Amino acid sequence: MTKLSTLLCGVLVLLLTSCSDTPTAAKKEAEKPLEPISGQSALFKMYQVARSWSPDVQIMKMNSIPLSEVPAVPRGKAAAWQATFTSASQNQLRSYTYSIVEAPGNLHKGVFAGQPEGWTTKNLSALFLMAAVKVDTDEAFKTALAKADDYEKKNPGKPINFTLERIPKFPDPVWRVVWGDSVGTSNFSVYVDCTTGAFLETLH
Repeated sequence: MTKLSTLLCGVLVLLLTSCSDTPTAAKKEAEKPLEPISGQSALFKMYQVARSWSPDVQIMKMNSIPLSEVPAVPRGKAAAWQATFTSASQNQLRSYTYSIVEAPGNLHKGVFAGQPEGWTTKNLSALFLMAAVKVDTDEAFKTALAKADDYEKKNPGKPINFTLERIPKFPDPVWRVVWGDSVGTSNFSVYVDCTTGAFLETLH
């Protein structure tokens, strides 16, 4: 019996040791890398939430937001976006953000709604529907890049930013592809029709 007991104890110790070396299923999977998002995709996510605020929302404008927390962003996408929607039935406008990370400046991961503000309906020509945004920013960037060959060679590595708006000189809403940190500091940008994808104008 003594030899049998010793043998059983040895087997039990081996079993316990092997169990302790087995990784548990409770371990967290490695987090997926952050994936910047295109303008059309971000806008649609914000639009879906905005419609729960007011079913008659229209788009007033949108812009990309560069984030130091996400330095490696593919050109044609951004880590965060901000869009402003209007509601004629409520005489209000409301800004929303979409970000892939929590960041300074009241940016929260996912869609985040700002507070509604008063708005008058006198400038309806600047508004447009979600259905008008048929061309995404990655495609708009490719169109703009074809017109920026010389500028790119002289100014390599400049950040790319985007605005979406409707302005009187063009019939459709437009993507403005901006070389630089902002529209105000940029000396080169390109307008691309966001409904047809056509090149419209280069600004210096």
